[in-house]
Amino acid sequence: MSNFIREELEKERKWIDTQLSLVCSQKPKNIPSRLWESMVYSLMAGGKRLRPILCIKTAETMGADRKEILPMALAFEMIHTASLIHDDLPAMDNDSLRRGKPTNHIIFGETLAILAGDALLAWGFEYPLFHLNRENIPAERIIKAFSIFSQAIGPSGICGGQVLDTDLQSYQDNADFVLRIARQKTAILIQSSVTVGAILAGAPALVVDAFEKYGEHLGLAFQIVDDILDVTATAKVLGKTPGKDAQQEKNTFVTVWGIAEARRRALEESERARDALNLIDMPTSFFQDLAIFLSERSC
Repeated sequence: MSNFIREELEKERKWIDTQLSLVCSQKPKNIPSRLWESMVYSLMAGGKRLRPILCIKTAETMGADRKEILPMALAFEMIHTASLIHDDLPAMDNDSLRRGKPTNHIIFGETLAILAGDALLAWGFEYPLFHLNRENIPAERIIKAFSIFSQAIGPSGICGGQVLDTDLQSYQDNADFVLRIARQKTAILIQSSVTVGAILAGAPALVVDAFEKYGEHLGLAFQIVDDILDVTATAKVLGKTPGKDAQQEKNTFVTVWGIAEARRRALEESERARDALNLIDMPTSFFQDLAIFLSERSC
């Protein structure tokens, strides 16, 4: 199973990279060259492309054409990249390495890094709205999808999660607080990628709800493993600086529960993700296998 899902993810990652490369191959008019260079630098720096893959795979499970869903899938990568640029800034996590390369502000300076993140955030709306309008997707589906998409990004989503993770006055000394950070900062964008894919493909409400629950638990498992890898993996494997959480004295799943219990909880969240798929009367083997793979990943 692990070889199959690894090969499938790699195949899909390469396809997403190709599509992103085509989008970035020609600078749109009126965008300053340096801003465009900064945006493209981080967008094309690599990565798992997990969120766009999930969006497309979910829609395809419901019978949609991946080319129709592609603009929305790429938007998830634009938003995710924007969040990473800002997350790495000196005022946030102050990191110099991301996806095995110097972070955006190291190459372009803080001002351009902030603006590149802002620009990718806005482009994550502009690009899919323009292109989805040309596909045969009903307007009500697009509106509903963007409602979920925007909530995942805004104050109740990754922006709020980043505040909880970095603002000392928002800190709470309990295990539930770590879960809250993980839900808002990481899980919600993974959750919305499958939810939006299902909505755009016209899935019935029961199926949308099942994928929403799947995405939440998958995202939590992903973040728990991330916390474990921050302690156990090297910079070469991670593509980013390990040990940052400990340096900044952050509460993580590892500091709260320890590595062994964190591993157990990652597997538990993976199992919950798989259980959520039981309500879907169609093949879900990719999503089942992915939940196991991500909970056991080493990078």
